[in-house]
Amino acid sequence: MSYAVDPAYRPMMGFLPELDVSDAEKARAVILSMRMKDPMAAVPAGIVVDHRSMPTSDGSEIDLVVFRPEDPVGQPLPCILYFHGGGFIFGDAATDVRVPSALAADLDAMVVSVNYRLAPEHPFPTPFDDAFDALSWIAGDNGLGIDPTRIVLAGISAGAGLAAAVALKARDVGGPAVIFQALDSPVLDDRLLTTSATEYIDSPLWNRENGIDSWRHYLGDPDRSVTSEYAAPARAGDLSGLPPAYIAVASFDPLRDEGIDYAQRLTQAGVPTELHLYPGTFHGSSGVFPQAAISQRIDADYTAAIRRALTS
Repeated sequence: MSYAVDPAYRPMMGFLPELDVSDAEKARAVILSMRMKDPMAAVPAGIVVDHRSMPTSDGSEIDLVVFRPEDPVGQPLPCILYFHGGGFIFGDAATDVRVPSALAADLDAMVVSVNYRLAPEHPFPTPFDDAFDALSWIAGDNGLGIDPTRIVLAGISAGAGLAAAVALKARDVGGPAVIFQALDSPVLDDRLLTTSATEYIDSPLWNRENGIDSWRHYLGDPDRSVTSEYAAPARAGDLSGLPPAYIAVASFDPLRDEGIDYAQRLTQAGVPTELHLYPGTFHGSSGVFPQAAISQRIDADYTAAIRRALTS
């Protein structure tokens, strides 16, 4: 299939890798080869980076990367709990720093990026439990100077799916309180039955087969008729009472339609929801080509939505 990507992307398309996530280790090697040798070079001046660890509900520990302004305007700080992408199988908080560090700088906020455990070594529910444990931890007495009344859940791709799932559970169990969910290209539906999920078999960077393999790694091979809504938030029957949402989707992304459907269902459930569909984009395009004007617009819109939530 031919994809009419944004003109700014066209000269760079030949540099995209052929990503195949059927083998998790090989996929991780490909992604590592794309990373900067010094990822912390992407951190803006004036942002302090701290590495912390926190206990999980199963008795383990996971790492957190905390981004905060060196000279914040006030204390305590609002907090953005951020979940990196990677199809549930690759990525980590220590190298995926561009977006969370920029959010800390632009919003004068603390951003806590969660190094949740990865499938297939740690399938659902472990990554989800890590994500919810992180919310409980930042809302508690952790010494970070966080304002627990101004917590935002944010993420991209699989991380956005985790953010949506954490919002569901926080509603279901009565807290911790979340004021907003910012979901960039969220992974929400393991059924893969939407038009975009079925038609985009060779879309740039992420395609239907990668989606199938990603869910296989995350869920194993269970009876999909009983998939938990905390694994696939699109399965949730009731979306009422969730925090307001911002959802961004890319036009040439197998995940496009599940994001659109989720935004529509949130709206119908009475949840204030803003949806952006960016023409000429594909899954992860703003991350791999951040210098392009369309990528900068995606980042700016995402940041502005969170700013509105924090100041309203």
